[in-house]
Amino acid sequence: MNTVALVLLSTLALFVVKRLFGYRAALRSVQGHPGSRNIITPFGIFGFLVPEGLPGGICEGGLRSWYTKHRDFERYGVDIISTISVFPQPEVVLQDITTSRARFPKPVIQYEVLAFFGPNIVASEHEQWKRFRKVSAPAFSERNNRLVWDETVKIMIDLFDNVWGEQKQIVVNHAVDVTLPIALFVIGVAGFGRRISWKDDLVVPPNHKMAFKDALHVVSLDVFYKIAVPGWIMKHFPTQRMKKVCIAFEELEQYMREMIHARRTAEKKEERYDLFSSLLEASEDELDGTGSVKLTDQELLGNIFIFLLAGHETTAHTLCFAFGLLALYPEKQENLYKHIKSIIPDGRIPTYDEMNLFTESMAVFYETLRMFPPAHNVPKKAAEDTALHTQDADGNKIIVPVPQGTGIILHLPGLHYNPRYWDDPYAFKPERFLGDWPRDAFLPFSSGARACLGRRFFETEGIAILTMLVSRYKIAVKEEPQFAGETLEQRQARILRAKAGLTLTPIRMPLVFTRRDA
Repeated sequence: MNTVALVLLSTLALFVVKRLFGYRAALRSVQGHPGSRNIITPFGIFGFLVPEGLPGGICEGGLRSWYTKHRDFERYGVDIISTISVFPQPEVVLQDITTSRARFPKPVIQYEVLAFFGPNIVASEHEQWKRFRKVSAPAFSERNNRLVWDETVKIMIDLFDNVWGEQKQIVVNHAVDVTLPIALFVIGVAGFGRRISWKDDLVVPPNHKMAFKDALHVVSLDVFYKIAVPGWIMKHFPTQRMKKVCIAFEELEQYMREMIHARRTAEKKEERYDLFSSLLEASEDELDGTGSVKLTDQELLGNIFIFLLAGHETTAHTLCFAFGLLALYPEKQENLYKHIKSIIPDGRIPTYDEMNLFTESMAVFYETLRMFPPAHNVPKKAAEDTALHTQDADGNKIIVPVPQGTGIILHLPGLHYNPRYWDDPYAFKPERFLGDWPRDAFLPFSSGARACLGRRFFETEGIAILTMLVSRYKIAVKEEPQFAGETLEQRQARILRAKAGLTLTPIRMPLVFTRRDA
């Protein structure tokens, strides 16, 4: 027994010593560049499990970049800071708010969690990514953007006429209960030719255990929960939540396979211009022009999943934050309403050709993205030994060594709240986007070759929804007795609280939509 204990203690001691030596080597590799030091890495699944961090330098927490925004960079007096951790292995991560670095590739391994159903455009790099992008890009055309606008308008009219009807006020406990269905319906019809109305999916279809929109919502909400919990626990000691997550993943895969089967076996082949058609066509053609295989069935499934996920959650959460900001800043909401009415004074339906006229809607949308970037950290990896150049608060030039394998994180809150680029950055000021503004300091869609492929789809949908809703309803914060004595600052903090998810996720946004007089 003593021998076994001695072996275990020796092994543990050796493990700790190796980690400590690795930690010292990591410190030397960046030549003591300022930043935080942690026992446990705040990135990856560890950061997700402890979003607010653990005290005493144990772990900063996965949402620290969101909570502190630009303040850590002010504290250290430089635009690049280092984060060095001991466990699970010594690593250096440089958090950078200067610019996107094209020479740093995407660390695909960190995105493998999104490849549950198969390889896809997000969880890929190099030639595979180029192949996926080549297949997907044609679907994001001007013709499809027009379809996005028209279908979004129809969905909003259906909401106003057939769901909210003659109600003077609509009270919601959480605004995502409104924005998630809207976003799902839009990506469903404009991306995949699957039209869903507000009254659909109320009854679970035969041979299913969960409605389509519910399955997708659970998967997007709890994808990291499935990753964090070992498979043997999910199988042998499942909680009710675990069971629900497992069912949601099974159901979503079944729905996607049914979509593929239905389109492939349809007697009447319609000419479509949606994303699904592009993906499906690529899977049916065995070879492309260069003789290489296009999409396998697993790649088709993986890309359908990632576009469904990205196309509904990002939009839904951004719109939820936008509604909350407009409710908290009624004078900004009134400015937006007056501008909309100046373009459509008779209350008619706005058209896609008028989209660029709704500059206030775009400004609100962009300011929301600046303040609440969906992906608050964008990971990169140094493919070779290199260096980053920056300067301190006094303007002195600083060279930061970047050894091969170093993690690089584009710290979007730090960039979006940097007073060097944005005047009064913590204030909601949509008007900053009505004139000249620093485009290089605005990266909610990333930039360069890996920039968001669906940006115009996303903007078209968001502007249509904002314009339609604000033209007909006034948005206010729901009054609740338990919060009667809170200050304005406390109300703002409560309404705009966020948590980590696949994208930055509002926690609870209780709002009231009041119908405007015609």
